[in-house]
Amino acid sequence: MQEEQSVHPAVYEEEKNHRLFKRYFLFFIVLFLVVGSFWIGYTNGQKSTESANQSYPIDSTVVTNKFLTGEREVDFDLFWKVWDLLKEKYVNHDSLDAQELVYGAIKGMLAATKDPYTTFFDPKETQEFDQDISGSFEGIGAELGVKDGILTVIAPLDGSPSQKAGLLAGDKILQIDGKSTTDVSIDQAVDLIRGKKGSQVKLVILHKGDQETTEISITREMIKVKSVKIEFKENNIAYLKINQFGEKTSDEFDAAMNQIISRGSKGVVLDLRNNPGGFLTSSVEIASRLIPRGKVVVTEEDGAGKKDSLYTGGGDKLSGIPTVVLINEGSASASEILAGALRDNRNIQLIGKKSFGKGSVQELISLPNKSSVKITVAKWLTPNGDYIMEKGISPDIDVDLTVDDFKNDRDPQLDRAMEKIKEIMK
Repeated sequence: MQEEQSVHPAVYEEEKNHRLFKRYFLFFIVLFLVVGSFWIGYTNGQKSTESANQSYPIDSTVVTNKFLTGEREVDFDLFWKVWDLLKEKYVNHDSLDAQELVYGAIKGMLAATKDPYTTFFDPKETQEFDQDISGSFEGIGAELGVKDGILTVIAPLDGSPSQKAGLLAGDKILQIDGKSTTDVSIDQAVDLIRGKKGSQVKLVILHKGDQETTEISITREMIKVKSVKIEFKENNIAYLKINQFGEKTSDEFDAAMNQIISRGSKGVVLDLRNNPGGFLTSSVEIASRLIPRGKVVVTEEDGAGKKDSLYTGGGDKLSGIPTVVLINEGSASASEILAGALRDNRNIQLIGKKSFGKGSVQELISLPNKSSVKITVAKWLTPNGDYIMEKGISPDIDVDLTVDDFKNDRDPQLDRAMEKIKEIMK
């Protein structure tokens, strides 16, 4: 049996007070650390927010090389060496802004990929890009790309100033307001062409097939792009034009689809001409209305060769209606995905000219300070496994639309599509 120990009351009280002191002292230490950490985090957060909205003269900016060099490592010291030389020797160093230099360095790094669709957007450019996707911006309304190393019009948007001025899909842009476009990136070209409503921009272009260049003056306007347009032509044939694949395209398409069903149309001409693309998800959603559920719309292949297919999700109310599709040199990206999916899954005939040939997928990633980067993360293949980058999709029925046709309001491509759908409907 253990012997019970007795403790003097005064000693017990002293030990009790000592334990309470230690407990409260520890509590206040923890509280101090928590509050201190919060205050430091809050202060740093405030500084980060403030830094996003101000510029830094290069003289007041200190940079540190955190990269060690070695046999298999990149010598980042070269970058900082040039930075220091610029700060020390550049004649107008007082006008240099450190943040702008960083943005320029990032753009140069991405340009070295030689992929015109991998690009960096500073905060201003990110805001403008968001406006473009939303379908409302000031400019001439033309989607640009690079083909064979030359700045090229992918598509003038329907009803835009560029279309009214005679700009055509496939036109080569050689000068912008007297500045040569040689070695000008897509982003730089957009900056040169974009401008306030009512102002003008002069372009020197070369139409496909022409030997002589043409100068076109275009007055900028507020561009508001409606994604989907529906008309009903002779024999109750639905003419359905998709101008781009934006945020509201699926909803607009569903509204047009309901009109087609309610009117009992027996044939559809789907016009994807001059559609430069947009959201991949929007293209897949619309494919789901035209192709039976569970069919491959597109297959993505990443840099490691891993393939991932996207499938139709149902709601295919138009999959049983005879359809033909119009494409041309301005049909790119998401519109090529839809055209390829319709051809491979429903054997739908494509009419017009060979498409642009943009067979890559970009991911837009938000970055600090309201900047962003768009990176090519995969190439895409049609359901039958065709990779169309640079080569495009060839039509089943080749029909040209000349500059003279455009000037005289003729559309032989649409005329041929109407003839074909009537043949199918018989």
